[in-house]
Amino acid sequence: MTATAPALTALAQGWCALSLLHGKIESHLERALQAGHGLSVREYSLLDVLGRQHEREGGHLQMKQVADSVVLSQSATTRLVTRLEDRGLLERYLCPTDRRGIYTDVTEAGLKLLGEARPTNEAALRAALQEAAEDPRLEPLVRTVETARTPAVIAA
Repeated sequence: MTATAPALTALAQGWCALSLLHGKIESHLERALQAGHGLSVREYSLLDVLGRQHEREGGHLQMKQVADSVVLSQSATTRLVTRLEDRGLLERYLCPTDRRGIYTDVTEAGLKLLGEARPTNEAALRAALQEAAEDPRLEPLVRTVETARTPAVIAA
């Protein structure tokens, strides 16, 4: 056994704990968002990113920025955007100055649904974190999540 083996084991254990916390939170959010609003976690995340961007100058994102912000491949993002576009929640359009650029923006219907879903997401997130905090393996990670601050929009 090498001198670094215990550190790798601790690192692997930390990663497993983080993965477990993520899975618990995501499944809790998925159930709540599906039941209350007919949205998956990915759909909600995309609406949330675009909704926050909608309030900023420009009000839209290029498809690559959308893919990066919801951590999906470009093909998976295209399918996700198409589903939400078919429901009238998003719209895509060509950049007026660069015909190769495709932008995505949230529609008024998407903003309305997002506004209705945000309290559900927040309540489900709080409940999932509260439940996870009862597990001693996850409690330190829950504290970290509860105190972390990140930018409102993460775009490339």
